[in-house]
Amino acid sequence: MKRAFILLAGLLFWFASCHSPHDHHHEEQAETPSVSLLAYTENHEVFIDFAPLVSGRSTTLFVHLTQLGDTFQAVEEAKVDLQFELGGKIQKASTSKAASPGIFELDIVPEAEGKGKLMVNIQAGRFTEQIRFDELTVYPNLPTAVRDLSRNKVEEEIIYFKNQAWKIDFANAPVVREEFKDIFKTSGQILPAPGDETIITAKSSGTVVFVGNKTIIGSTLHSGDRLFTISGAGLTSGNPDLVFKEAKNRFEQAKAEYERAQKLVENRIISQRDFLEAKTNFENAQNSYEVISRNYSASGQSISSPISGYLKNVLVTEGQFVEAGTPLAQISKNKKLLLQAQVSQKHFHLLSNIQSANFRIVSDPRVYATEQMNGRVISYGRSTNAQASFIPIIFEIDNIGNIIPGAVAEVYLKSGNISNALTIPVEALMEELGNFYVFVQTNGESFQKREIQLGGNDGKKVRILSGLKEGERVVTKGAYAIKLASATGAIPEHGHMH
Repeated sequence: MKRAFILLAGLLFWFASCHSPHDHHHEEQAETPSVSLLAYTENHEVFIDFAPLVSGRSTTLFVHLTQLGDTFQAVEEAKVDLQFELGGKIQKASTSKAASPGIFELDIVPEAEGKGKLMVNIQAGRFTEQIRFDELTVYPNLPTAVRDLSRNKVEEEIIYFKNQAWKIDFANAPVVREEFKDIFKTSGQILPAPGDETIITAKSSGTVVFVGNKTIIGSTLHSGDRLFTISGAGLTSGNPDLVFKEAKNRFEQAKAEYERAQKLVENRIISQRDFLEAKTNFENAQNSYEVISRNYSASGQSISSPISGYLKNVLVTEGQFVEAGTPLAQISKNKKLLLQAQVSQKHFHLLSNIQSANFRIVSDPRVYATEQMNGRVISYGRSTNAQASFIPIIFEIDNIGNIIPGAVAEVYLKSGNISNALTIPVEALMEELGNFYVFVQTNGESFQKREIQLGGNDGKKVRILSGLKEGERVVTKGAYAIKLASATGAIPEHGHMH
C-alpha cells in the first residue's frame, strides 16, 4: 500500500511539472516568432529584434548597433533612447550600458493595440543619429500575434547572428544604380615613360670605380650625386690625368698669349686680326678646360647623376675598363609610367572610344584607376601583322610610388557609357560550378543565397543583369562564413531571445 502511494505521488508530481506555468512559458517563447527591424544610417547599422508587441505586456527590445566601415564592428559604448508612440501616448526608454558588446536592451509596455511608431536616437562617439520605424503592430494577445507573424515566415533563410559576424571580417554593401562603362578585360604591362629615364655614359676611357653607396640598385638619387670615377692610372693613351693636364696647359698658354695680345694691340704693335685670333684660342681653351675640370678629381673623372630619381640599373662592374661613351647606369625619374594593354583585333572598333581603364598588378589585390592617376590615352595601334596579332593601346599615368616598370597587369578597358546600370562590388561575388551568386542580407541576421547574371566587370564593380534589386544589400566580406553556416543546416546558439 505504501509503495502504491509513493508511485501515485510521483505520477502526480510528473503531471504537475509537465504543465507548470514555468515550462509553458519556455514552450511559448520557443514557438513565438520574433519581430525584426533593420535600418542603416551613414555610420551605423541598427538591427532590433523582439517578441511581438502585445497590449499590456512588457517586451524587451534588443538593439544591435554596428559601426560601419571596411569591417563592421560592434558598438560597445553608446546611449540609446527609444520613444514609442501609439494613440497619442508616448513611452520612453533609455540606456547607456550595453548588455553585451553591441547589444542594448530596453523595455516598453504598450497600453493599447494598434499601429505605433518607434523612434530610435543613438549617440555613439561623435555621431548622433535618429531612425524612425512606422507601422509597428501591437496585438491584442499573443495567439493573434503568432498567427499573423507565422503567415509571413520566410523559407530557406540562412541564419548568421550578429555576435558571430562581429568576430570576423564582415561587411555588406548596397546594390546601386549608377553610370557604368562597357568593359572588356585584357592583359597588359607597365612600361617606363619616354623622357622619364636616362643613361649615364663614360666621358673618357679608364677603369670604373664605384663611389659611396648610391650605386645600389633602387637607391634614391638627387641631381649631382656622385656615382662613379673613371680612373686613368696606368693608361698610356686616353688617360684622364694626361687629358686634364694637357687641357690645363693649353688653357694657361692661351691665356698668357691673349693677355700679351691685349697690350700689343693697344700699342698697335699687332693687328686687330692677330688679337682676335689670340682671343679665340683663349676662349676655346678655356671652354675645353672648364668642361674637363668640372668632373675631374685627383682620383680620376667623376661621373654624377644628371637628374633626380632612382638608380634603375648598373650596367658595369667595378674595375671594368670602359671606352668613352660606354653606358654606365640607367636612372629613372619614376614620375610617369605607361600602361600598355594588348587588345584583340575584334575590339579594334572600340579603341577610339576608350578614354580610361582600371588595372591590377598581378599578385597585388588593389585595383587602380587611370582617372585617379591623371591618366590619358596617348596612342593606339592602327594595324597588325602575323608577328603581332594584338593591337596595343597605351595610357600615360602618374607613378604613385608603388608601381614598377616591367610589371604585368590585368587591364579592364572602359568604352561606352551605360546609364542606370545595376552594380555591386566585385568582392561580393561567389562562384560555384561556373555560376555566380551572392548572399543577400534579408534582415539583420538572415541571408539568402541568390544566383545572379553578370554584365561587365571593371575590377572594382560588376554590372548585374538579373537576380538583384536596387537597395538590397550583399555581403562583401564574410561570405564564406555564411556559406559554411548554410552547409551545416543547423541554427547556431545565440546569446539572447529568438
